Amino acid sequence: MTLTVSHLTFAYPKAPPVLEDVSFTVPAGDFLSVLGANGAGKSTLFRCLLGGLEGYTGAISLDGRDVRTFSRRELAARIAYIPQIHRPTFGYSVLDTALMGLTRHLSPFQSPSKALEQQALTALEQMGVAHLAQRNFAALSGGEQQLVLIARALCQQSELLIMDEPTASLDYGNQLRVLEQVRSLSEQGYTVLLSTHNPEHALHYAHRILALQGGHIAADGLTETALTPQLLQTLYGIQAILAEVPTDRGTVRSLIVTEDME
Repeated sequence: MTLTVSHLTFAYPKAPPVLEDVSFTVPAGDFLSVLGANGAGKSTLFRCLLGGLEGYTGAISLDGRDVRTFSRRELAARIAYIPQIHRPTFGYSVLDTALMGLTRHLSPFQSPSKALEQQALTALEQMGVAHLAQRNFAALSGGEQQLVLIARALCQQSELLIMDEPTASLDYGNQLRVLEQVRSLSEQGYTVLLSTHNPEHALHYAHRILALQGGHIAADGLTETALTPQLLQTLYGIQAILAEVPTDRGTVRSLIVTEDME
């Protein structure tokens, strides 16, 4: 599914624009990492894409159709949202949590069929956590919880996945495990938009980046060309270099900060 954003501008009441004249396209199967400092407009952009903010000008379209023409149910069939880890109030099982992604297929008070349960189990298996199906979701590690939330989104059978800092609360190992799975999903044809405060994540996993600063686009392009030391200086006020680091799997690019951070 191709996402196209054209001249998107949004302002909260009695405030200057949070987003101004933002335009970009994400082709089907691309993994786009959205970068920017706090307040740059990343979360507002995602809320517009998800239909949570309607007072914008410009246009957002999926495969050429304006999202404002979709019903809530239709939009949920096309876009899935993966949040940061949350601590549930109730002790749902992992399978029950994944089944929540299928609510649009059910009428109120209807129980999921065996076919829908199998669909949820398939999504959990795709994320490598099917063996946890009967465990309490709240008792899982942070990385396991995030993989379950991605499986829940896959149950929607949506082709566009929007992830707002999904690794923010994870330790380093779980960050990489989740990002590996996200990259795998894009290779399977899902279109992925993922915001992060860590440009290293974009460098190693994303096909492309979209960098926001003050509600404007500071960079939009392939990761290997658009993610530059100059961009990091612009976004975060740091001096860094891109270095080629030899490993047992070949040479990889890495960001190295070259100034003392106080």
